[in-house]
Amino acid sequence: MVVSVPWETVLKGIGAQEGWSYFKEELSKAQEKAIPRSHKTSRWGRRPAWLNRGLWLDLREKRKVYDLWKRGLVTYDQYPGVVKICGGKIRRAKAQAELNLATTVKDNKKSFFQYINQKRKARENVGPLMNEVGALVVEDTEKAELLNAFFASVFTAKAAPHESQTPETRGNVWREEDFPSVGED
Repeated sequence: MVVSVPWETVLKGIGAQEGWSYFKEELSKAQEKAIPRSHKTSRWGRRPAWLNRGLWLDLREKRKVYDLWKRGLVTYDQYPGVVKICGGKIRRAKAQAELNLATTVKDNKKSFFQYINQKRKARENVGPLMNEVGALVVEDTEKAELLNAFFASVFTAKAAPHESQTPETRGNVWREEDFPSVGED
């Protein structure tokens, strides 16, 4: 059921600030009613496709051995063995998961392209930039403004048009008859 608010009568006689507050409150209420909220999945729901329970337990064991080594309860010679075994199992599990995706791509295209898109996404941020003064810019808004100003300066039409497009080579000037003639045919 759509409920419309008679804005002219509601906002009549009140100031701009009160009117804005009332409008914002009504808009928030409408958003809460109309826009569904999605719930975050658990950490287990975001796990990689190749991570099964056995592998997860092996990773936990590796973490335990590392913690014991840091506390001096285990020698360092024991830790690389656990790391090597765990790394081998992870490589085999990833290879098997990719093989399963490749063999079932005709029947299950969605999971294949979901895996590909997951690999394609770049998760890198723009690093610190240096402005005209030579100071480092680290805030996202400042970086955006700096990049915007740079690109705007590059792509403006303030530059003078090129005087001549004809090439010159070692003092010899190309003559018009040196160019091939292009006719209607």
